[in-house]
Amino acid sequence: MFKYRLLTPGPTPVPEEILLELARPVPHHRTPEARQVLAEVTEGLRYVFQTKHDVIPLTCSGTGAMEAALVHAAPRGAKALCLVAGKFGERWHHIWRTFGVESVAVTVPPGQVVTPAMLEAALRQHPDTQAVCAVHCETSTGVKHDLQALGELVARTNAVFVVDAVSSAGAMELRMDDWQIDFLATGSQKALMLPPGLAFVAVSEKGWQMAQRHQPPTFYFDLKKARQKIREHDTPFTPAHTLLRALCKSLARIRSEGIEAIWSRHARLAYACRAGFRALGLEIFASVPAEGLTAVRVPAQLDGQELLRHVEKHYGVKLAGGQDQLKGKIFRVAHMGYMDFFDILAAIAAVELALRDFGLAITLGAGLAAAQRAYAEFSHP
Repeated sequence: MFKYRLLTPGPTPVPEEILLELARPVPHHRTPEARQVLAEVTEGLRYVFQTKHDVIPLTCSGTGAMEAALVHAAPRGAKALCLVAGKFGERWHHIWRTFGVESVAVTVPPGQVVTPAMLEAALRQHPDTQAVCAVHCETSTGVKHDLQALGELVARTNAVFVVDAVSSAGAMELRMDDWQIDFLATGSQKALMLPPGLAFVAVSEKGWQMAQRHQPPTFYFDLKKARQKIREHDTPFTPAHTLLRALCKSLARIRSEGIEAIWSRHARLAYACRAGFRALGLEIFASVPAEGLTAVRVPAQLDGQELLRHVEKHYGVKLAGGQDQLKGKIFRVAHMGYMDFFDILAAIAAVELALRDFGLAITLGAGLAAAQRAYAEFSHP
């Protein structure tokens, strides 16, 4: 008998008061109360995104938000650059192509990041680029891109900068306006501390100007129609309004702690988590790790899928494995949203025990001690 702990990078645990909000009776969605909820949600999301621009809620997953952003960012036949550092960069590359955009992939091996120098070279090679797409936190590998530096490069051109912040918004430093991001998308089930079902897109004035030049090939994801409605605190279609009501609670929690304090807290958890796994002789997979999750290389003599099944079955800790070519080769531990240091210690302890169960020479407590030291000594710049 054990307590089940969810430490995957989406979905993530949901605080009790938010779960209780979801248990309330379902109201109608075209009422003054529902419009008040939308007003509070959009204002709260502006704070999370650090933007003055409109934020549009959508009833879908984060992938739906990125599709909505992409079809408005470039018309059919245009050229776009897609910065690919893992599975989710690849996904946006495929979305572009689905809608007839010539997507040029700037690709690095898993665990690496696309550098500003790489983007600068690609922009020189493709001066007719109309959009650049990047993933802030590449959840499949745990790497973080330097959005500020990438945004500066894109801003010098006529192209728009489209960013997937699905696993970073609410966990990692993110400044839409200061970093010159034109389309910013995220989902509800990660650092925003909700179940899946909602997604959000914020658009800059440069982004809206690009969207006005063509008619996006979409009906449900028409952001121009949604923008008109959101300014009336309404939506063009039935929203997931019970989730929006719960989101008010989550955003109030975020506002109470303070967004910069939240960024620092996540950085501290990440620092401690990595110290713990390194002390076990394990290698951190990402060359530039993100603050929202840690990807760890599985020892060569082990099957990573079998290891994670063992961790879950025997110790009640649910971690995420690798995807596609990384299946069985890495595992991923989330430290985003409603998680604290003791959740991280539970993950490290479970992996310690599992590695010992599989016959590795592990000193029990080594990872835990290293994580505690790192947590105690952490100083955010």
